[in-house]
Formats: sequence, C-alpha cells, structure tokens
Amino acid sequence: MKTKIQACIIDDEQDGRDYISLLLENEFPEIENAFQASSVEEAYIFLSKNSPEILFLDIQLKDGTAFDLLSKFKEIDAQIIFITAFEHFAIQAIKNGAADYLLKPIKKIDFIIAVNKALDNIKKNKSSTPATLHKNKISLPTLQGFKLTDINDIIRCEADSSYTTFHLTDKTKIIVSKTLHEFEEYLYDHNFFRIHHKHLINLSHLKEYIKGKGGQVIMADQSVLDVSVRKKNDFLSKIENLE
Repeated sequence: MKTKIQACIIDDEQDGRDYISLLLENEFPEIENAFQASSVEEAYIFLSKNSPEILFLDIQLKDGTAFDLLSKFKEIDAQIIFITAFEHFAIQAIKNGAADYLLKPIKKIDFIIAVNKALDNIKKNKSSTPATLHKNKISLPTLQGFKLTDINDIIRCEADSSYTTFHLTDKTKIIVSKTLHEFEEYLYDHNFFRIHHKHLINLSHLKEYIKGKGGQVIMADQSVLDVSVRKKNDFLSKIENLE
C-alpha cells in the first residue's frame, strides 16, 4: 500500500500555515498535511513522537526560533524547508541542513521548486536504502556485510535515533544504521504496522491488545509496547481487516 508523504507546517502565523496548506492541497496531492504548530513547544511535542518526511519550518516562532527547536534533537529525519522574512537567515538555515528556504511572502513558483527538491531528496534516500526484499526475505546491512532475514522471523522493529533494531523469533537482534521510517514502507505489505514512532510490529506475532488511551500490545517475545493515540484507530481497523 502506497502511503502519502507526511508533512508538518510550523509557523507562528495562521495565515502562513493556511497558505502552505492550500498550496500543498492544490499542487502536491501526494503530500498529506499531518500536523500544524505555531510554537517551539507544540512542534517539539509532535516531533518527539512522529517522523514527518517534510518539515516547513518558520524561523521566528512564538516562543523561540527554529534553531531552538532543532537543538532539542540529535537528528530530525525530515527534509526541512525553512521559511523566513529575513534573507540573512538563509546561511544559518543552510548550515542546519535545509533542503531549501523560502522568503516571505512566499511565491508559488518558489514553493513548488522547494517542495520538488525535497521530494527528489526523499526518492534518492529511499533508492539508496541498502535493505532490499527477496520474496519473503529482507537483506539487512551490517558492519560485516548483510544478513538475509526471513520476514516472518521478525517480531518487531524498534527505533533508536538513526538506528533500527530488529527483534527476531530466535531472540537475536540485528541493529541497522537506518531509521525505522526507511523500513516502514518496505514491510507494510508484509503485515507490519507502525503503532508508535518507536515501534513497527509484525501483526503475525501480535498476541494481545490491552485497551487504554492509546492502548498497548503484547508481542510473541513478551514485549509490551505502547500504541500512540494517533495510531489507535488505524491500528484497530487494520486488526479487524486481517485475513
């Protein structure tokens, strides 16, 4: 299943957020406006639990700057498009790994160019992912080479910053220096579901669901994992439709 690219808009002005949202809707239907925020605090809470692929980030926010927000994370796995009314911020934006930057008032053509650049970067990153599928197996890169692993033997995948840990049925673990997001789309069609920003689980190894605000799952390895509130309804719907 092809999922939409997730975007997050962080701008202290409602008009600015609305304009970017409208441009996305009209020009890039493949991108979903997953969240909007007006402050460093709101954005921090969201980004601590979610991994959007594109981040529209205004430099001047209500309670600080974009750079204050970025300093709270070791790494943000997103294409960042900075937004500013002051051109002198451009150099600092570029130093912070910007895919591009947009000057206010945002021109439609500049917006389209910036977003296309971000989409190109996302495609390049995905095509360079060394994990590949071979029927019911996945090749996982290691320091020594790679391990060809049976997908059915994967109980769950756990995010740890820019690393992903694969937990297998034989109780072994494989640590890969790639983000969980890079494996999510590969494994979706193999009965995997991302229940939380940290957890991608193999539904074939799901043993129990415990009700709650988001709820929890118990897996075949006896691990107890949280289900995020945002993912709960989609998760329960997925479970109901299991063949």
